[in-house]
Amino acid sequence: MINIFRNLKKYWYFVILILALLLVQAYCDLSLPDYTSDLIDVGISNSGIEHAVPEYLSESGFIGMEVFLTEDEKEAWEAAYRHDEKNGYYTLVSTDKEKWENLDQEFSRTIAIVYMMTLQQDSKFGSIDFSDMDMSAADPDQMSGEQLEQFQKMQQALEEIGVDITSDTLMLDIRHAFEEKLVALGDSIIRSMSKNFAKDQYELCGIDLEELQKDYLWRTGGKMLSMALLMALVAILGGFFASKTAAAVGRDLRNRVFRKVIGFSNAELDKFSTASLITRSTNDVQQIQMVTVMLLRMVLYAPILAIGGIYNVSRYNSGMNWIIVLAVALVVCLIAVLMFVAMPKFKIMQVLVDRVNLVAREILTGLSVIRAFGREQKEEERFDDANQSLTKVMLFANRTMSCMMPFLMFIMNGISILIVWVAAQKIDEGVLEVGAMTAFITYSMMIIMGFLMLTMVSVMLPRAGVAADRIQEVLDTKVTVKDSENAVSVLPADATVRFDHVSFKYSDSGENVLTDIDFVAKPGQTTAIIGSTGCGKSTLVKLIPRFFDTTEGSVSIGGKDIRELSIDTLRGQIGYVPQKAILFSGDIQSNIAYGAPDATMDDIKEAAAIAQAAEFIEEKTEQYSSVIAQGGTNVSGGQKQRLSIARAIARKPKVYIFDDSFSALDFKTDTALRKALSEKTKDSTVFIVAQRVSTILNAEQIIVLEEGRMIGRGTHKELVENCEEYRLIAQSQLSEKEFLASIGGKGEL
Repeated sequence: MINIFRNLKKYWYFVILILALLLVQAYCDLSLPDYTSDLIDVGISNSGIEHAVPEYLSESGFIGMEVFLTEDEKEAWEAAYRHDEKNGYYTLVSTDKEKWENLDQEFSRTIAIVYMMTLQQDSKFGSIDFSDMDMSAADPDQMSGEQLEQFQKMQQALEEIGVDITSDTLMLDIRHAFEEKLVALGDSIIRSMSKNFAKDQYELCGIDLEELQKDYLWRTGGKMLSMALLMALVAILGGFFASKTAAAVGRDLRNRVFRKVIGFSNAELDKFSTASLITRSTNDVQQIQMVTVMLLRMVLYAPILAIGGIYNVSRYNSGMNWIIVLAVALVVCLIAVLMFVAMPKFKIMQVLVDRVNLVAREILTGLSVIRAFGREQKEEERFDDANQSLTKVMLFANRTMSCMMPFLMFIMNGISILIVWVAAQKIDEGVLEVGAMTAFITYSMMIIMGFLMLTMVSVMLPRAGVAADRIQEVLDTKVTVKDSENAVSVLPADATVRFDHVSFKYSDSGENVLTDIDFVAKPGQTTAIIGSTGCGKSTLVKLIPRFFDTTEGSVSIGGKDIRELSIDTLRGQIGYVPQKAILFSGDIQSNIAYGAPDATMDDIKEAAAIAQAAEFIEEKTEQYSSVIAQGGTNVSGGQKQRLSIARAIARKPKVYIFDDSFSALDFKTDTALRKALSEKTKDSTVFIVAQRVSTILNAEQIIVLEEGRMIGRGTHKELVENCEEYRLIAQSQLSEKEFLASIGGKGEL
């Protein structure tokens, strides 16, 4: 997995920017449930009254509060209000939010007590005005009939709550008695009672409560709308930058993989199949790109949302936090089980994708052969076998992961029901409000959604992790053929090529492919290599441009070991025509000038003429601008070979390598080509790998290979006399007359 995160290191500044946007988005997202709670509890239930301490207070309310306060509290109470002579009521001095909340915290319980004592349904205190009680006239003998009746009624009521009416601190004793009753009530009821006191005071002061409520609802709704719009904006920006970053990561990975593969020697290319490299460069990169977007959008956002939700839930002191712990534990267990089951299948899946690509590529490449031999049904069965294997693994993995959503929805809905059930009891007990319950449910869903988002990513993360490891495997592969520390960038003027006791074996082979090859190829001479199929002819010439490095011995040019030359310098002076002619999509001109971008049109035409390609090119309507399809599928095998030869000639190299590149040519074209080529290459060192003896009859030096060993070296005539294997090859390919003529003899064999 670390390989996925390693790709983001280069774009750390985008990650920080996206993180900042996600924090803003989370803040908005987490604020909305609080506003919803306020709309219900404050806007609807309490007519838009936010604070227990009223902004406007009647004179009776002001005095009624004072009688239950201590001296210090009275001082703070009187400092908080000023008397409005014009309107005849008291107004809060400061409506600063922080100061107002401090007043709420200090006086809300006392306000609730006053409201309790003045409730009309309480027959014991409903008609008593404590602010008007003259406690100095506490002697019943001195009271009038009305005063005595009120005094006796009050005395009876106070005795029931354990307060002595003759106490010097009567009002404080009453307050303490009612505070003990408040303990049995929940915070929700206490807040509601204190706000009801404020509501009564607003009515006494002539404040329009309906207008107050509308103002609060519009104000809170406006805040919610602003939060929602801001959240949408930062979500769009976050998505934009996340997509931009992921696209850049994908671009960089494709670049790095391509550059790495271009630098591979044949040894590394043999380690990875072509189908696998294609999959790694496309499908695997796409997997990482998709997951990168999710990492930046979901994986970063989910923990922020979950942590924020947990923090906000804890603020409510609802006693239901254990439900959140239960929900998170269930989700984590579900994810762990599914990942344990599905993870191994994701690893197998990518290997099977390689196999499907391999089979499909083979079938499409060899379609003409398949049709010619009537093997369509067999190849369909082979592809179906690979396809079905992939399908079975994908179905198992997808079915396993598809179980996740139903289970998660079951958990989410079950948690919602549990919250409502527990919250209903707490609302009934007065320790929770309806709006608080709504906010708690919303925050709980946010927490679960945070884990749900992580789960959604976890579906793709294992597969992307495998893809990242596969790509990293390519990037970490050590290139065996590379420039040495002191590589020289100037090719020696002398193009003499020497094989000095060269042996070679492939990295995955225990036996040598070539053993003790020792010869010298000089400029102006043609060195031909012949032998039975699989004897190592092509491997030998591939050592010259360093497609492989020798296992033992050395190959040198102009007395300089080719390993001491830079690869660009070495290959820049070699014209190589592969055994299998390869053309690139474009036109004829671009293909001939592929190795010599600066070649003029005259150079291209000269190369085509020497390669005997000019005739069929000029017959085309667009001649050198004629389109070449991908892989050269719109030209014949012989035309493809001649264009490949022309491409090597146009480069004007010091060393030519023709790896069995005349096999598709007819005898007449072959003869004409070699005759024209001999003039062009008279100052160059030429290597020809051939199967036909007729192609190499005039070579100054012929190397005969047998099972990777050099069993003969010399001219055609010398080898016929001294090398039995070569003589048998020549006799099998040439007629009796041709064979005798080739060695300058007459008569019969």
